[in-house]
Amino acid sequence: MRAIDPAEPGGPEVLRVIERPVPKVRADEVLIRVAAAGVNRPDVLQRKGGYPPPPGAPSIPGLEVSGIVVAQGDDLAVDMTGQPVCALLGGGGYAEYVTVAAGQVLPVPTGLSMIEAAAIPETLFTVWTNLFERAYATEGDTVLVHGGTSGIGTMAIALGTIFGLRVIVTAGSDEKCAAALGLGAAHAINYKTEDFVARVKEITGGRGGGGGCAAVLDMVGGDYVPRNLQCLADDGRHVSIAVQGGLMATIPIFEVMRRRLTLTGSTLRPRDAAFKSMVADELHRMVWPHVEAGRLKPVIDRTFPLEEAPAAHARMEAGDHVGKIVLTL
Repeated sequence: MRAIDPAEPGGPEVLRVIERPVPKVRADEVLIRVAAAGVNRPDVLQRKGGYPPPPGAPSIPGLEVSGIVVAQGDDLAVDMTGQPVCALLGGGGYAEYVTVAAGQVLPVPTGLSMIEAAAIPETLFTVWTNLFERAYATEGDTVLVHGGTSGIGTMAIALGTIFGLRVIVTAGSDEKCAAALGLGAAHAINYKTEDFVARVKEITGGRGGGGGCAAVLDMVGGDYVPRNLQCLADDGRHVSIAVQGGLMATIPIFEVMRRRLTLTGSTLRPRDAAFKSMVADELHRMVWPHVEAGRLKPVIDRTFPLEEAPAAHARMEAGDHVGKIVLTL
């Protein structure tokens, strides 16, 4: 099969299409003929050598795909062969075929294109587990999400709209702020020209030394963390999902105590198939009816054929995209 499997870390130019054997299906897995693969920031980090695959995962990058099931393992009672599906992967998506535990697969409903389906799993699993499960966001809550026009940000806006959250986002330009508002964000703050802490307090009428947000979903880390805490209401929850701005943060411990704040976070990729399958079951019950009804669709920025993966990565690193970047096969 054609695949991208760099032997050494480097720039986008290392993403060359080569030949690799089609993976063998284990007893609890399905083999998917890939139609499209989502591009995510962890793919960029892996390409640079900063995010090695977890044990047992393929060295081929790619954390989400859509495609057709063409074979399945002996332990699966239901015949899935021929079904259009999308799946969350531990790796292997930048290829013509990939295997994955059957529990991590979701059906592609009529009305959703394969490109759209490939752009859903990584951000949907991430936002669901962190914003709704770890941060306990519920209807009526105000939440702050950084990177409002990223894949994560646009998915958070979409889910927030469906489940009754007031979503405040930050973004790096007036154009991106306008795009976020057009997608349904309640407020969009240009962090390059405005102090997001002051704006959040102004928007929410925060009292007692904090803002009025029930939760912050943060992918920056570093010096954003203490500033994020100032955006939280008493009993607020801060969830870290990436550290693009720094691994370390200095936080005011007494403020955490005084206002009963919770700091938590997670990484999705290293979690085992049992956890990911459990989340897939929850999403199938709670979110997939909205996908089937056409109420939840990912925002697609641009598509590239597999051979142009270097250009896809260059676009992601430039930071100009709004929504998801997808490779097509």
